[in-house]
Amino acid sequence: MTDGRAPGASGAHDAARRALRGLVMAATVRIHRPDAGYALDEPGTFLGSGYFVAPSWVLTCAHVACGGEGDEVVVMYESAPGSGMSAVPGHVAAALPEGVGCVPGAWPAPDLALVRLSEPVDHECVYLSERPAAYYGEGKVLYAGWTVVDGHLRMLDGTLTVEGTIGGWTTDVQMRLGDNDLPDGVSGGPVIDPERGEVIGVLKARSDHARGGTSTGLEQLRTLPVPSGELTTEHDDLYQTVVHAHDRYHRDRQRHPSARRNTWADVQSQLGARPGRTLSPDERVQLLGRLADLPPPASTSSLLDLLGSLPDFETPLPLPAPRGWRDGLGALYECARDDGALYLVLDYAVHAMTAERPFLAASTPAAEGALWAGVWQAAQRLGPGRRSALVERRINRMEARRPVPAGPPQPTTRAAQSSVLVEIVRRGWEPDRCDWSVFVVRDGGGTERLREVRRAPLAELATVIAAPLKEAFRQCDTPGRPAVLQGLGPEDEPLGTQRPVVLRCSDRDQLTDDDGDDGYGGYGRNDGRGGDGRADGSDARDGENNDSSVNGSSGAGTAGGAGGGHSGAAPDDDYRMDLDEERRARWRWLHAHPVTATVLDCDDGLRKPVPPVEELRGLAHGTVPVLCRFDSHRRGDDAAAFASLVRGGFGVALWRRRRGLPDAVCGEFHRGTLDEIGGPANAYRLPEAVRDLRARLRSGRPETFWADGIALMYDNPHQPLPGTGDPVEAP
Repeated sequence: MTDGRAPGASGAHDAARRALRGLVMAATVRIHRPDAGYALDEPGTFLGSGYFVAPSWVLTCAHVACGGEGDEVVVMYESAPGSGMSAVPGHVAAALPEGVGCVPGAWPAPDLALVRLSEPVDHECVYLSERPAAYYGEGKVLYAGWTVVDGHLRMLDGTLTVEGTIGGWTTDVQMRLGDNDLPDGVSGGPVIDPERGEVIGVLKARSDHARGGTSTGLEQLRTLPVPSGELTTEHDDLYQTVVHAHDRYHRDRQRHPSARRNTWADVQSQLGARPGRTLSPDERVQLLGRLADLPPPASTSSLLDLLGSLPDFETPLPLPAPRGWRDGLGALYECARDDGALYLVLDYAVHAMTAERPFLAASTPAAEGALWAGVWQAAQRLGPGRRSALVERRINRMEARRPVPAGPPQPTTRAAQSSVLVEIVRRGWEPDRCDWSVFVVRDGGGTERLREVRRAPLAELATVIAAPLKEAFRQCDTPGRPAVLQGLGPEDEPLGTQRPVVLRCSDRDQLTDDDGDDGYGGYGRNDGRGGDGRADGSDARDGENNDSSVNGSSGAGTAGGAGGGHSGAAPDDDYRMDLDEERRARWRWLHAHPVTATVLDCDDGLRKPVPPVEELRGLAHGTVPVLCRFDSHRRGDDAAAFASLVRGGFGVALWRRRRGLPDAVCGEFHRGTLDEIGGPANAYRLPEAVRDLRARLRSGRPETFWADGIALMYDNPHQPLPGTGDPVEAP
């Protein structure tokens, strides 16, 4: 076995190199000035190249990203081969070295910048090596970037020869590259190790007196500023934010069951790569993904102490020192011996799993359990003595670990507050019109209708409903606590970013076991353009809810049908009574105890049916169901799934509306819902937690992009909707 690479057939190796080239080019972007307007194909607005290193994050040179006006840029990328270029705004989140303004001539090393996208988009990401560039010996590397050819912007790629380094083992080492021309514009593009199939650096500058130029190693990102205060979330540390998102991205892509294109791990396997002489590329991305699910190391010092405590670790560490879990793993590669490489890696994983934590997220216990499961599975390749040593190490370190201090206590109740309810009924015989009403739900439980309009044109709904909504808000708002944002205002006022927004089920008493196959019914739209009732014209209410109290004294919200609208046969009265009591019992429990988010329709990216009603009714009362694969354009199973939740007695549920988009990698959605829903002390805080997510999403925070399209059903069974129980007149 070769150093880091297993032998393979020449033809297969050439095919793998072509596949690697395709992956690199798919993730390489060009960067433009923010004032480009419609001239994004014009060379005059072009600043340089870059590449996606994690979802919504671009790595480039500081002299490229800061060459425009201020910190704003436009990133041009191609989401899929042949799909054409797309533009997305970006913001320079960090530049290295710090404190360097726009200066003429060469920028000082390391000359790196991270650009944060301002909107969620689907794109490819490169695989970043965890080995420092100082370990890379002589040989050839690949590069890619954008340049101007005959007056047009074109992608360029090729090979370069490694001719040495500048800086030795210092913190700002650069690689010297030669034997090819580097035209203007390729600065900021990726430098790739073609044998291992991983990106190792960023093209920095071209030589003034010879062919080639220099590149900066990825390990220079470790010099990003360390947060001055205590870490409370992963996102307090920019470096950890980016590398954890990178590692989870590749883990999730690798295990996504519907993936049809080669992943980076697939291509690395075809190249014969063998990370650390012991892991397959698939094993590596799974391990790094599990490590990235943990909180980061408490500090660089604690990580160095951890590495120093490993019995078989003897290699001196290059600079900059390791800062994240992936950095520590990469440091092991150079000292791993063939007879002990696997044990060293697994021992490191056990140390990371049992390390002191700067904070705990709701997902941390599950992440530790998943990491141990992976370690134990891989440990079956070891002898019994080393397996026993790993078990003993885990037990001893867990017993010795200090508990993480609990955060500040959260309120378990909310003061009563009036709220606003909007009812929208689409007219099946006039699909372009609707009937609507605006109510004020008093904190004492009474309901007052402020306005009612019949046969209103849907196209004008946002305009005509604005005035009664404003009046309702004036009656309900209190200082510091806006009551409700109804989602029917002007399109430039984003739904749910200023007020808690939830949906209510208007027809739960009409659902039977045969319902749910005609769509989700009339749930509230999340785009500010009005209600989205059922196509068959049955009742639907669309609106929003503030934090509701258990006794119904506050917080009616937007009402939305949760399932099929056909009434069918009436359920058995005893069954209905039992189910109503179960709904109330679940509601009381959720508002008195911590909640647990449970994804019901997805298993590691694979769509699966929601459990039957009787199984749902057996779930713990603290469960908040989550639907990952909801698609309002998919009529059949999705509708039945949502109706099953209502029939199962659930008044609180979370989902994201894909609006007909293809199934996406959903690992971040699973993890995000677990952490965000598990964060509040109980369900009282869920509407506000979702509102906060929407606000951060609207402000362009990449760590919240997983929540795009998120919706919350918050249907208080103690608070009847207006008209509930009214007799139905015969025609």
